[in-house]
Amino acid sequence: MGLVTRFQHGIAQQRGHLFGWLPVGMAVGIAVFFGLRFEPSGILIVAVACCGIAAFALMRRVGETLGPFAILLAIIAFGFCVAAFRTHSLAGPVIDWRYYGPVEGRIVGMDRSGSDAVRLTLDHVKLDRVAPDRTPLRVRISLHGDPDLGVAPTPGLRVMTTAHLSPPGGPVEPGGFDFQRHAWFAQLGAVGYTRVPLMAASAAEFDLRQVVFGLRMDISHAVRAHLPGDVGGFAAAVTTGDRSGISQDALEDLRAANTAHLLAISGLHMGLLSGFVFGLLRLIFALIPPIALRLPARKMAAGGALVAATGYLALSGGNVATERAFVMVAVALCAILVDRRAISLRGVAIAALIILTWQPEALLGPGFQMSFAATTALVAVFGWLRDKPWLRGRGWVQAFFGLVISSAVAGLATAPIGAAHFNAMAQYGLLANLASVPLMGTIVVPGSVLAALLAPFGAEALGLWVMGLGLQWILWVADWVAGLGGAQRFVAGPQAAVLPVMALGALFVILWQGRGRFAGLAAIIAALALWQVDTRPDILVSDTGTLVGVRTQDGRALSRGKGAGFVARNWLENDGDGADQEAAFARWDGSVMPVTHIHGKRAIGTFSGCAPGALVVASDVLPSTAPCLVLDPDVLRATGAVALYGTRSGARIVTARDRAGDRLWSSWSDMDVPTLTWRTATDKLALQNEKGRP
Repeated sequence: MGLVTRFQHGIAQQRGHLFGWLPVGMAVGIAVFFGLRFEPSGILIVAVACCGIAAFALMRRVGETLGPFAILLAIIAFGFCVAAFRTHSLAGPVIDWRYYGPVEGRIVGMDRSGSDAVRLTLDHVKLDRVAPDRTPLRVRISLHGDPDLGVAPTPGLRVMTTAHLSPPGGPVEPGGFDFQRHAWFAQLGAVGYTRVPLMAASAAEFDLRQVVFGLRMDISHAVRAHLPGDVGGFAAAVTTGDRSGISQDALEDLRAANTAHLLAISGLHMGLLSGFVFGLLRLIFALIPPIALRLPARKMAAGGALVAATGYLALSGGNVATERAFVMVAVALCAILVDRRAISLRGVAIAALIILTWQPEALLGPGFQMSFAATTALVAVFGWLRDKPWLRGRGWVQAFFGLVISSAVAGLATAPIGAAHFNAMAQYGLLANLASVPLMGTIVVPGSVLAALLAPFGAEALGLWVMGLGLQWILWVADWVAGLGGAQRFVAGPQAAVLPVMALGALFVILWQGRGRFAGLAAIIAALALWQVDTRPDILVSDTGTLVGVRTQDGRALSRGKGAGFVARNWLENDGDGADQEAAFARWDGSVMPVTHIHGKRAIGTFSGCAPGALVVASDVLPSTAPCLVLDPDVLRATGAVALYGTRSGARIVTARDRAGDRLWSSWSDMDVPTLTWRTATDKLALQNEKGRP
């Protein structure tokens, strides 16, 4: 059989199984758009759209063998254009200066920052002496003042305070998480903090979204009143999405045990709730003969479960993870309504297409990646095992094997993604999930439904008590597992190509029909091998010049023991280093470091010069006559964070701007600074000429 014939035979085998490749093609188009280092012009976007239309038009003319590839090209172009449209549709002002002064706005979001401070998102913003066309659509401020002073923040209330605001920061290191991009899609034009109490500017404005927001907060407070402590905070999180009531210690335990996913309202919660309601309604309808014999009870139960899932979506705040879970559950329930298989790879593909069309930026987040990795793997594995004789047997045996297999498959599918994004792997995650997940379905979710049914009669305490029993057990398991030796294993962040190659390989194994599917294993192995290649920078410089990290034999040494904590934590995590900032600072020996770090105005005032060809990092602007390579705020505002590979003159230097490019969401300085090179003693002078300084 010739190559052409084999190719034609291989494509023919895929008939009826090609639908699953549509979201893959769309994801490729979205990834290409976000991977560009320049903002595509309108002409380029139109050209891509025309190419997609042409490819779709040629689908039938190129024959059955090449037709699928024409559709794939069309869907790739569609993904590119959808991402471009979404990016431009959310355009809003972003401040490019540091602001200190009055801030007024309406509270539309409440959560907690990494430092455990209450954090508010405001819209309808007013800033002192800032024109409306330069005022951000939304700002986010952390409250660091005395919480007992001032007005208590409530949903929809218009408040005012005096705050420090700044532009959303760029990546903490080249190639790292781009908060500027995240803030753009959240329409955050400024972030900051206040130490001044809030004042009420006007009464809460009537808005349906704010009414729902207020209802959520009222329910959250009521739940925590019945269930104090972390149990109440956990219960509020899984019912209303309000995670402000759970302590940082409990969060760390849940992460170490790989059960933090139980805290977020995701596919598991949405699936358990809709499944419980579906089963309950079917049981009720079966007990009523006129309904059971004359009406489509199964479809009615699916409709009732869809209504319950919709209510849960509204009650939970409708964040991205919950919306994604709702779409997947809604697709499954609608499949029942139209007499289709509820759980199938086609249903997963439809859900992915809907979400990528609606929020293409979700592709870049760990939530989307982990959710669909777990769902796709579970549907595929249970599809292969559906008719296996060893899975048949008594109900409890089948349920036990199903639990073990589902926990293992979901954990294996999401482990690489979690390790790549969070730089940690839970060693005993399977054990913790086996001990915790069953209680979510048998105690916690039924308890929450019971509380909702009894709430109109003022008897919700019974349901919440049942719910609390299950949550107490889950928190105890997390605390016990986190206390085991080696509960978490830290891993270094991979190269950018690792996850895409691994994902495409896994999808090829799942979606391709025939023996050729095992070629995807080669891609997975190649990605894992690429992960082992050490690509961490030898020197890292923060985008403000306030922190420097140098890699040593004992791990990365940091130039400061306090301050710039978010940057320090991310650098150490990306190295796969479990040390804290103070421990990393203890490694710093300024006398032997290949870089001099000058921090603080007093130290800068005593700066007496540097040797030709030396590297100096400063937290304030140094004199322009310095004959060495200086990375000061003037330079760093235009380059972002800097990474150096090598520690001597001639080292390769990469900036955050090099990796991220100049996009709509970027807020680099207008100075046109070229790629830095650590070559000669005149580098600083050359940079001054580029910046237009004498």
